[in-house]
Amino acid sequence: MDTEFIEQLVIKNDKKIIFLIMDGLGGLPQEGGTKTELETAATPNLDRLAAGGVCGLFDPVGYGITPGSGPAHFALFGYDPIKYNVGRGLLSAAGLGFPMKPGDLFMRANFATLDKSGLISDRRAGRLATEKNEALCKKLQDSIKLETAKEVFFCTEKEHRALVVLRGGNFSEQISETDPQKTGKPIIASQGLVPEADTTAAAVRELSEKVIKALSAEEQANCLLLRGFAQYKVFPSMTDRFGLRPLAIATYPMYKGIAQLVGMTVVEGLSTVEDEIVALKANYDKYDYFYIHIKATDSRGEDGNFAEKVKVIEKVDSLIPEIRALNPDVLVVTGDHSTPALMSGHSWHSLPALLSAKTCRPDGALNFGESSCLNGGLGRMPMKYLMGVALAHAGKLEKYGA
Repeated sequence: MDTEFIEQLVIKNDKKIIFLIMDGLGGLPQEGGTKTELETAATPNLDRLAAGGVCGLFDPVGYGITPGSGPAHFALFGYDPIKYNVGRGLLSAAGLGFPMKPGDLFMRANFATLDKSGLISDRRAGRLATEKNEALCKKLQDSIKLETAKEVFFCTEKEHRALVVLRGGNFSEQISETDPQKTGKPIIASQGLVPEADTTAAAVRELSEKVIKALSAEEQANCLLLRGFAQYKVFPSMTDRFGLRPLAIATYPMYKGIAQLVGMTVVEGLSTVEDEIVALKANYDKYDYFYIHIKATDSRGEDGNFAEKVKVIEKVDSLIPEIRALNPDVLVVTGDHSTPALMSGHSWHSLPALLSAKTCRPDGALNFGESSCLNGGLGRMPMKYLMGVALAHAGKLEKYGA
């Protein structure tokens, strides 16, 4: 079934839907263990939600496909992740409020560390402090001029992440990334994936070389890894598609960016999970769909830190009573993709999800975890259908047919 089909069934009402998204929630047991990070965590509040609701496993893109954050989030919001895939650079640009122009080429950048032999020893430069990132972006902005582009912009995102924009050229997003995604490898020289993209790849190679030269005195952040190439696109909004008044509550620019691309209002100035809950309460009467994004689960998974990922999940669990006190009509708890600490990165594993609503048919789950969700009443389905299930439980879809 096409995800656009449900648009013709939408009914507007004032019922509230909350999507609480722990980024990278899905996991794997440690070597020699039997429980994932979620199953290891003490989560009495999530367990109660699961026992009174309905659970399942969701695949962000497809069986065996490891998703990036962009397509995974489009699927969460009810958009086909294949049809609406977009490079992460555009998401970062939207989240930072960069003044985008047609023809601009946006790219996601990681400050990283090259060793003396020219191999990447740390893809995140020690999770660089945001203040240091800002200083380095200013240095690059002041010193780098390109022969292959009229303008280049360097913008701090957060920690080691940055946005780079090329303007004033006949650019294409059909080029290969420079990030090998592994340490112990050299930076990859970008290549055109189609003949007409060769000049863009040449611009990115020039950019990469000049960044390394400009940062040669830095011990930790002495290069940029570039990926997520994208140009500006317009997307149908969640208001037009589903009749919702949506609000995004997130701390990282990239996630605010994708929310803006699908028409969400974004709360600014948030730093902590506690800030996010305060923002939810403050805005609860103004909107009927709330996307709350928790980043730290993913970060600790990418760090390979099982114990710290468990602690983040437990922290989120402790805040569930404050969310439930608002009495949402539908509360969904899941992730955007799996980031097992065992793998220190995104994976293809299906995601545990729970849905709590008065209209649920309890499925016998006693706790919230991958094993319980495997036998849950929602079964296993593509993530793009989760929005339709949530809308149905909120009474926002009418009957189909006579």
